[in-house]
Amino acid sequence: MPPLHAPSPILAFEDTDFLKREELRSVRMQLELLKPTLVFNEQGIHNTIVVFGSARTSNEYHYAQARQLGALITRYFMTQSPSFIVVTGGGGGIMEAVNRGAADVGGKSAGFNISLPHEQIPNAYITPSLCFEFEHFSMRKMQFFMRAKALIVFPGGFGTLDELFEALTLIQTKKIPRIPIVLFDKTYWDRIVNFQALCDAGMISADDVALIQYAQTSEEAWEIITSCLPQHDNERI
Repeated sequence: MPPLHAPSPILAFEDTDFLKREELRSVRMQLELLKPTLVFNEQGIHNTIVVFGSARTSNEYHYAQARQLGALITRYFMTQSPSFIVVTGGGGGIMEAVNRGAADVGGKSAGFNISLPHEQIPNAYITPSLCFEFEHFSMRKMQFFMRAKALIVFPGGFGTLDELFEALTLIQTKKIPRIPIVLFDKTYWDRIVNFQALCDAGMISADDVALIQYAQTSEEAWEIITSCLPQHDNERI
């Protein structure tokens, strides 16, 4: 009779099939919170400028302006406050343009990519050590807003609208501090969302409408951001 061979044991944290079980969702969510937080802390990154926008954009002007904005933000903070970094959703289109702009000036930028049925591939311009993959939209959005000191939103679809309204709700309900929110291309946003109609119907207040500012160029967006940021140094703000 041949000798019996015990199966090779697998440590729980190395067992990917086990970690993917529905019962382990809370563990996976905790890891999605911890990984970027630990990496950012290790690299001295405590503040972010977050840029949203469509992965599907074919608008060359929007792409060029987003790229220039990424360069403006990154060049400034490389010398003035290395604790700041620009962050995108990690995909193509507007997100790629912003990360590309940061790379153009030799700086770091982060990307919070999301796993989707039709896979969204991280763009090639994210700093490799700051490229993160998320399973859960909720944890991804939490990471977006935990350190955000400003938000710039380029034209986009459902995902961009979801992120914009999440930010507005968090500020309105005082779950996060009031930060500048800049919508790029007022003509687009006026067609998509009638914020004044919400105010006129009593669904939001005039103060809520005042949260939103508009820009037509990367320079305008950057001027709004810098005028609203507090005096800062290399420490946490």
